[in-house]
Amino acid sequence: MIGKEIQPFVATAFKPTAPGKGEFVDVTDGDVRGNWAVFFFYPADFTFVCPTELQDLAEQYDALKAMGVEVYSVSTDTHFSHKAWHETSDKISGIRFPMLGDQNHTISNNFGVLREGQGLADRATFVVDPDGVIQVMEITSEGVGRNAKELVRKIKAAQYVRANPGQVCPAKWEEGEDTLAPSLDLVGKL
Repeated sequence: MIGKEIQPFVATAFKPTAPGKGEFVDVTDGDVRGNWAVFFFYPADFTFVCPTELQDLAEQYDALKAMGVEVYSVSTDTHFSHKAWHETSDKISGIRFPMLGDQNHTISNNFGVLREGQGLADRATFVVDPDGVIQVMEITSEGVGRNAKELVRKIKAAQYVRANPGQVCPAKWEEGEDTLAPSLDLVGKL
């Protein structure tokens, strides 16, 4: 999936505007292009690990927006279910990013994360660059929650590499630290 362009989709999202309030909006692959985006797949609304992850992501949303990144959470639930969850869950009520309904499984299939025979998406994260190309992906098992601070770090690295051709970010790279310029001179010396 790395290096591939996102495929066409149309989905209705619940877009929160305040705790317990929001609107339904249509989102397409065309809306995503031109900006950095995160597609944050999770199995289902009203579950266990999912609300903790979405709350964690919501806590990083301002930082992500400041980096020019839009977040789209995605499950195979409907936008109506997302609205009800936002209105009733303390953890979900703070979300301000669009919550895409993928009941037709188009987006989950496009990203290759639909669990065959179950109708649920895997716990997966994709970072898409402004050209619509997947630059980062992470898929974890059902019981393993993700860390939004680490996602922010990975996006900063992806943005740095895009803005600085010929440079790469080593393990545990943090913004402002040294990067590498791959060359024959580095072979066997790292």
